[in-house]
Amino acid sequence: MTILYVACEGESTEPDYLQYLNEQFGDGDGHDRQPFRIQPVYRRNGLTPGEVVAAACDAAGEDEAWALFDRDQWGDIPQAIKAAAASRIEIVFSHPSFDLWLLLHFQAFGGAQSGSSKLVVEKLRQAKGAEAFKDFDKKGDKSIRAARRNALRNREDKAAEHARTLVSSCSHGLCKPRQAKVDPVEGDDPVTPQQWASRSGHAPDCPILQRDPSTDVWRLLARLRIVKARPLARGDHPG
Repeated sequence: MTILYVACEGESTEPDYLQYLNEQFGDGDGHDRQPFRIQPVYRRNGLTPGEVVAAACDAAGEDEAWALFDRDQWGDIPQAIKAAAASRIEIVFSHPSFDLWLLLHFQAFGGAQSGSSKLVVEKLRQAKGAEAFKDFDKKGDKSIRAARRNALRNREDKAAEHARTLVSSCSHGLCKPRQAKVDPVEGDDPVTPQQWASRSGHAPDCPILQRDPSTDVWRLLARLRIVKARPLARGDHPG
């Protein structure tokens, strides 16, 4: 069984989603997808990106570790990327927020958000098929349980397709989803923060804070063989 430690910036949405992946896919499929277990690592009131990377490293030990954090208002993201590269902690970065990944289950999305999740959440509440999310982030409820999990089910391939299209559409111009890497790195050769951040499919010289909008959550699902690691159709524009 594959064991992954995934440290999260948030204390509700992301851990709930990771538990959903465990419950829905963790037993494997008897073929390509082997059994896995995600161990969410989080803290009440949340963590900064730098703290997420440190928490992933501390919890995982010799096991595989991923750090899941957002653009939001954080200023320590470059330092977090540097620390992740040094420790080989995989990065799951979303700009502006993890909520974008949820929205991509129901529709495509584009347009820079400058770190604000307001429009993303509004679209999620109104999306066709996402009726369970109509009250998402109202009265502080950002949980992913019951009806919301049911709404996400069987939409993972579509979400990954939309996420890879955002890589292709990056304003940098040389970012391609086929360049993404999802399997663990072998060897101890040093990597730069830019090289490590480019495992998302973005070019090494594409500044991570300018990947707006984007989300790397699909890479975690590709690592677990829940979705394909490569675009579903020819070229860089899947589907």
